[in-house]
Amino acid sequence: MEKSSTARQAAPVTPLPQLMLEPLVRAALLEDLGRAGDITSNAVVPQEARSRLTLVARQAGVLAGLELARLAFTLCDPAIVWQPLLADGARLVPGSAIAQIEGPARAILTAERTALNFLGHLSGVASATARIADAIAHTPARVTCTRKTLPGLRAVQKYAVRVGGGSNHRFGLDDAVLIKDNHIAIAGSLRTAVERARAAIGHMVQIELEVDTLDQLREALELKVPIVLLDNMDLPTLREAVGLTDGRAVLEASGRVTVETAPGIAETGVDQIAVGWITHSAAVLDIGLDA
Repeated sequence: MEKSSTARQAAPVTPLPQLMLEPLVRAALLEDLGRAGDITSNAVVPQEARSRLTLVARQAGVLAGLELARLAFTLCDPAIVWQPLLADGARLVPGSAIAQIEGPARAILTAERTALNFLGHLSGVASATARIADAIAHTPARVTCTRKTLPGLRAVQKYAVRVGGGSNHRFGLDDAVLIKDNHIAIAGSLRTAVERARAAIGHMVQIELEVDTLDQLREALELKVPIVLLDNMDLPTLREAVGLTDGRAVLEASGRVTVETAPGIAETGVDQIAVGWITHSAAVLDIGLDA
């Protein structure tokens, strides 16, 4: 990732409210503290000791998750002073100073791993998203995430996708309809599945239909489905699908997308490219806490 490149963001990303983040951080801290607290720091570090440490990037990437890191430290001890030097969305290079932490040494060491877990993981999600967003920036297409998120972390992972320049697909089963192949098979037909969905939902709920063939796409267009997911189609078929649709529906491509294949997919003219691995398998960005 080049230092000079810019992650695509349609608008500034609104931070998630602390009310949403604090339960996640508390649960992570409690998991780590167990039944006896940080017995290593409590034994080795004098109670009165104070430290001043800096969060530093060891890899290039995009920063995300600062507020969770801050909460990890300040929930362990409100006396810890947190001074951010960068903001979420910042492009990092090895050696970038992210934030300074000063206060009771025991509490800083107790919070260190939880803070770095959140910061490294969410920065990894943002960085993975940015690599694809940068690769397709010459087209109107956007990279979008899926429901393939780690349990309990969906809201913050989807936030990190936005920070990295991507967009969010539905957040859960309750905010949009996505009719997939198994729904169609059980319903008996594509038309039956769509008609049943329309009869059951409110006027504010969108319907997306997954199709595997151009014949299914033609049927979806006849039914005026507003969003169509083109699943595992090769580039010639995607181009034909875009021409066939002619702007009558939003087209989303999916299926084993990589940074290398994304530009070709985007150049077919699809509107969205759905990528599951940017949340479920993004590599952690290496960030450390240095004296």
